[in-house]
Amino acid sequence: MLVNEIMTPKMETASPSATIKEAACKMRDLNIGALPVWENGQLIGMLTDRDICCRGVAEGLDPATTLVREVMSRDVAFCFGDDKVPDAIGQMERKHIRRLAVVNHDNTPAGVLSVDDVAKYSRGLAGEVIDLARPGH
Repeated sequence: MLVNEIMTPKMETASPSATIKEAACKMRDLNIGALPVWENGQLIGMLTDRDICCRGVAEGLDPATTLVREVMSRDVAFCFGDDKVPDAIGQMERKHIRRLAVVNHDNTPAGVLSVDDVAKYSRGLAGEVIDLARPGH
C-alpha cells in the first residue's frame, strides 16, 4: 500500500511570518494539531500545538507577536505519496513524530500522514508509532 492511499490529502499550511496566535486559531478551526510551514515553495518546518505551547507560551512569548518561524520544528520530516506505507511509518517511528508531511516529486504540498491515518490502515502499527512518538523516547 502507498502513502497516498491512506494519507489526509489536503495539506493546510502556515506561513513562517504568521503569528503563533493566527496559526493556533487556524489549528483550532480546522481541528488539527500541526501545520507544515512553507516558504518560497519549500517545506521549511512543521508547527505543532506542542511547539506553540512549549516553545512559545511556556517560555513567556507573546502569541500575538511571536512568529511561527520562531517556534516551529525545523528538522521537518517528509515523504512522497508514492512511498510505501511501512517505509513512512518507519520514518515516523525513528524520528518519534506523529505527523509526516507528504510532498509531490515537484516539491508541492500533497497531504499529511498522521497517526490517525495509520490507525485506519493498522491499529497495531499506530500504537507502535504513538508509543515511540512520546517525549522521552
